[in-house]
Amino acid sequence: MRNTLYIVVPCYNEEEMLPITAKVLLKKLDELKAQGRISSKSKIMFIDDGSKDKTWEIIEKLSDAADAFTGIKLSRNRGHQNALLAGLMTAKDRCDITISMDADLQDDVNAVDKFLDEYEKGAQIVYGVRSSREKDTAFKRNTARMYYKTLEHLGVEITYDHADYRLMSKEALEGLASFKEVNLFLRGLVPMVGYKTAIVKYVRNEREAGESKYPLKKMLAFAIEGITSLSIKPIRFITFLGIFVFLVSVILLIRFFVIWCMGKAVAGWATIVISIWGIGGLQLLSIGIIGEYIGKIYLETKQRPRYIIEKDLEL
Repeated sequence: MRNTLYIVVPCYNEEEMLPITAKVLLKKLDELKAQGRISSKSKIMFIDDGSKDKTWEIIEKLSDAADAFTGIKLSRNRGHQNALLAGLMTAKDRCDITISMDADLQDDVNAVDKFLDEYEKGAQIVYGVRSSREKDTAFKRNTARMYYKTLEHLGVEITYDHADYRLMSKEALEGLASFKEVNLFLRGLVPMVGYKTAIVKYVRNEREAGESKYPLKKMLAFAIEGITSLSIKPIRFITFLGIFVFLVSVILLIRFFVIWCMGKAVAGWATIVISIWGIGGLQLLSIGIIGEYIGKIYLETKQRPRYIIEKDLEL
């Protein structure tokens, strides 16, 4: 029996890109159906993440024009990760496997064939990994590498140069559904699901139309979300920092006492000012890190819904 595949595509203000994306994905879906690799019931699911443009209107028109298209509309903008999760959780009850990707077509669609190859070999999760970052700016390339290394040192299991282009089986999706976090970072959560995994490398393309929905501000916020959602080591670091600062203060106290006993004058003013600013800065930084975790605890305890589906074209 052929497996039913759903290609899950989160969208936010993608009216310029969506017609191009739909055409490319439909061609790939038809090829896979013709080859007998997937069921005729396979579909492309677009998730409208509270777009302010005509994204949802385009999704509805695509669905009316071809059975291969479907979509869900969230009641408001919930962010890329929540929109992606909404699509995956909706699709898991309607298909055997999902492949998630962004609407900008920067993820190579032809890698889907290799994803299916790995799935047929027994992999329940297949990660799409960029083969190189030569097209990125030096700043983006170096900060990305530094970020992945930071996550690794903090004990987070993550695949280098992998975004959200991945295949997940129904079993893997059921496992993901058991995670109830409100603060989502799927790149770190998916490896926790377990099961046999595989990697497919591909060359990332340039966006054909529209603008990137991830400016520097959002990327930094996403990076912080990833660290604080998956590791408590930053808050443990504060404890060791406190011990270190205390030991330094003891050493300085002994030094100043010895100098006083020797009868040498101590200017003092510069030392006091530097100490106040240094310790004050460390305290504010520590409070900020603790506050970040307390904020996450606050959101988790409220147990608010991660998304609300306003419309589902299959219902």
